[in-house]
Amino acid sequence: MWKLFAILSAVFAALTSVLAKIGIKGVDSNLATAIRTVVIIVLAWGIVFATGAQSSIMGLTKRNWIFLILSGLTTGLSWIFYYKAIALGNVSQVAPIDKSSIVLTLILSFFILGEQFTTKTLIAGILITAGTFVMIWR
Repeated sequence: MWKLFAILSAVFAALTSVLAKIGIKGVDSNLATAIRTVVIIVLAWGIVFATGAQSSIMGLTKRNWIFLILSGLTTGLSWIFYYKAIALGNVSQVAPIDKSSIVLTLILSFFILGEQFTTKTLIAGILITAGTFVMIWR
């Protein structure tokens, strides 16, 4: 099931980039990010309440809170820089650079989480990096 969710994530991420580029025309990128964030907050909390997950909030540990807050901060910064980048550049060039985060995630997961590289992971990381440079090369 995780593969289906990952595919849906990719589809919606692609739509996000294209729709954002259309919507950001003539709008400050920080304002656009703020509007997007409000929509996401409403959607996320709507899902939490619709599924009854709000009852779990009291069970969160201090560690959960710290790392979820840090993750939220890094997500916010990612969005701010992404929107600024697509406001100034072509989505077809910004998106591949943004997706190079896959390679950075592999590296960080190795050093921070102790996840192991496999030959397949190493080859894929190299291909993703090469593909990013091919797509942004002018």
